[in-house]
Amino acid sequence: MIIAVIALAVGVVLGVLVDVNVPVGLQPYLPIAVVAALDALFGGVRAHLDGAFDDKQFTISFISNVLVAGLIVYLGDQLGVGAQLSTGVVVVLGIRIFSNAAAIRRRLFSA
Repeated sequence: MIIAVIALAVGVVLGVLVDVNVPVGLQPYLPIAVVAALDALFGGVRAHLDGAFDDKQFTISFISNVLVAGLIVYLGDQLGVGAQLSTGVVVVLGIRIFSNAAAIRRRLFSA
């Protein structure tokens, strides 16, 4: 647990100190990647609270969520319907995030 907290602190510090420039071609995919990463993060927290957390499964879920979401948006861009597929990905992942957040809330507060 302490390693995760240290890694989080190091990541936040690096995020504040390092100026990252995202290439223009990848900028449309960054918000989708962030939402997909948040989905995996909330799923991992829920699994931890349920006593079913597996670090290997979390890592694979995190990476595959980001890649699949990005691939869907890329294919949408190639087909000319990128905005619609981006919206669809955000809606689906948003529903999953709120579902996991509700489960976390119920678990933590018994409500």
